[in-house]
Amino acid sequence: MHPLLSPLKTRGRLPFLVVLVLALAPCFAPGAARADQHEFPVLFDARERLPRPDLSNLVRLRILTTIDFPPFNFADQTGRLSGFNVDLAREICAELDIQSKCQIQAMPFEDLEKALANGSGEAVMAGVAIDAVRREDFTFSRPYLTVPARFARLVSSPAAGEGPEALIGRPVGVVKDTAHAAMLKAFFPKIFPVTFESHEVMLEALKAGKVDAVFSDGLRLPFWVAGEAAEGCCALFGGPYLSEHFLGEGLAVMLQADDVALAAAFDHALAVLSRNGRLQDIYLRYFPNDLY
Repeated sequence: MHPLLSPLKTRGRLPFLVVLVLALAPCFAPGAARADQHEFPVLFDARERLPRPDLSNLVRLRILTTIDFPPFNFADQTGRLSGFNVDLAREICAELDIQSKCQIQAMPFEDLEKALANGSGEAVMAGVAIDAVRREDFTFSRPYLTVPARFARLVSSPAAGEGPEALIGRPVGVVKDTAHAAMLKAFFPKIFPVTFESHEVMLEALKAGKVDAVFSDGLRLPFWVAGEAAEGCCALFGGPYLSEHFLGEGLAVMLQADDVALAAAFDHALAVLSRNGRLQDIYLRYFPNDLY
């Protein structure tokens, strides 16, 4: 089982992402968009036209992923590979007109880097954290999704405002030694932080009214707030809050270090999918509760 919240110095998955328990997998089926969703952030300049590299010499494109990271990559009830990253990979292959050459393969997360390095695959789409060490060994596409930090507050606790200023001087829970703990201190120094050992303990404290709000990743909080475990106690509050310094660069495709042409092809396809709305469609399919 992966940690629910990674510490700042982790070299595993993105430091702000969490692995949701597999019992929640049914929640990740495609869902309808809510009327009150925030605008999906576009990470590509609409005026920029990235060239489409010639991939005629490409023999095959093996995109490596995992099955234990819902809603990004998982096996559905029929055993078929599914998830945000998987559907996006298929759309990228279609946009590049190389469907017949594309293969999506699942393996344990800890084997991904070795498999990519030894040529057992050409790309990885599995939420691998981008850091300086990995950039020495691999190349990355441009980010295609960022996951923000969010507040969730106790509905029964009155809030004098719609933003973090309403929490000044009030107890706000955060999991200690995480990127979110450091970000809360830096971004909101007038908020009184209350640290917890785990995400579950923090959320139970919020339900019990021991804190007025919590600050955590924008992936898990929306699912929790909308789910049965919250029992209608809480609501998202303010935000979203993004920070490359604390939360990383975002989700990107990891490729072999010298594969500049393939990296450019991914950038081209992602830019097109961002502009024509297909990237947002996939996002809404797997995040009906909205990260933003």
